[in-house]
Amino acid sequence: MDQNSVFSKQRRQFTIFNFITFTLIFTLFAVIILSQVQRSMYSQTDQELRGFTDRAAEFGSFVPGTGSMRGGGPQGGSGGGGPQGEGPGGWPFRPGDGSMPPSPRVTMLQWDKDGQIINQDQLGSFLYQMYFSDLAYNPQAVDEIRTITIQDSYRYRTLIYVDPEATNGVYATQLLINVDAEEAAVASFQRILILCTALFILLSIVTSLLLSSRTMRPIQRSWSKQSEFVENASHELRTPLTIIQNKLELLLTSPQERIVDKFEPIAVSLSETRRLSKLTADLLTLARADSAETILEIKKLQLEPFLKEICEPYAEIAESQDKRLWTSLEPGLVIEADPGRLHQLMVILLDNALKYTAEGDSIGVLARRDEHRLLIEVSDTGIGIRPENLQSVFDRFYREDKARSRAAEQGGSGLGLSIARWIVDAHHGTIEAAPQETKGIVFRIRLPWR
Repeated sequence: MDQNSVFSKQRRQFTIFNFITFTLIFTLFAVIILSQVQRSMYSQTDQELRGFTDRAAEFGSFVPGTGSMRGGGPQGGSGGGGPQGEGPGGWPFRPGDGSMPPSPRVTMLQWDKDGQIINQDQLGSFLYQMYFSDLAYNPQAVDEIRTITIQDSYRYRTLIYVDPEATNGVYATQLLINVDAEEAAVASFQRILILCTALFILLSIVTSLLLSSRTMRPIQRSWSKQSEFVENASHELRTPLTIIQNKLELLLTSPQERIVDKFEPIAVSLSETRRLSKLTADLLTLARADSAETILEIKKLQLEPFLKEICEPYAEIAESQDKRLWTSLEPGLVIEADPGRLHQLMVILLDNALKYTAEGDSIGVLARRDEHRLLIEVSDTGIGIRPENLQSVFDRFYREDKARSRAAEQGGSGLGLSIARWIVDAHHGTIEAAPQETKGIVFRIRLPWR
């Protein structure tokens, strides 16, 4: 399976996963909103139904249709619905007693023990015949608020409560509130919600495609970098192995020769072995850095003596090559860092400076405070780097063509500056490469200073 097929398959999987996720989220959101709307729509009607029974309990044991109350409530006069009696239909309400009148939406049915409606006169013959004549008493619905359908067309919220001590033949009272308006509002909202949810699901297809494409970009970059890394590593490993193999095969052609006569192939083999060992160590360092396995051993360092100790042997090497290494180190600088990794960082930069400078060039090491950070500079007056390539010098296996190709001859693998950047990043610092005003290049490292 080629690279494009792998990416296409993975992109499809991401798209399907995102689409399913968005669909589930939108559907769940719609269900929750619809249920909350339905609950809020019926909350007022249910409150009215419960409020009636609460007022009846406050007035005591209420005798519907008689205008009288039992159990300590205010006593009414005769007649149904007079100013001093109860409200029409036996409502537990008296004008002027401080209680709130019942909602006009509430219809009350009074049932006897045989399950017959006994307040037909109060309802009116037309209302009774049209809507409630076929309604049957349901003893299982006592003290429960339910939704019923009358005449297969009208929806009511209903509550039944029983008063065993009631007189006048009333056994149970059923309250009803028509909720057709609420049902229509909920149905309209449901249609709008379904339409919007369907629209969002369609939009989620486009969003899923965009998200899957964005998700695949870092994967494709990582894949390309990995392929490039493996290709470059294979090339770097193959070169010394080929040289070693050729030299050893040459030695095998003359087994009777003395070592002193074969000094050159042996020396080349040893040199390539050392180069191979260093390359392997660098690859292992970067692999551990990528997997975050390497743990820094942070200690307090006096920077001036630390850098002087590192620079001394390089000053001798520079002098032997007719170069000059100078230092400008501010005294009293203290830094918290890993001594081993910081030493490795300076060695990488000084090695690079020596490789890319000629006779008469100079190499400088500077350390000083820079506002709230500590600045370390390693500069040289060598061949420098073209401005367009400055951002690439920290890439793995990067070597600027032609002008910097001498690195291959001097054992360079293009991994040193990648390791340097990792060391600086691990210390929460920054590193950059910039051209000198005259010629050469300067590496600026800024580290946290305490």
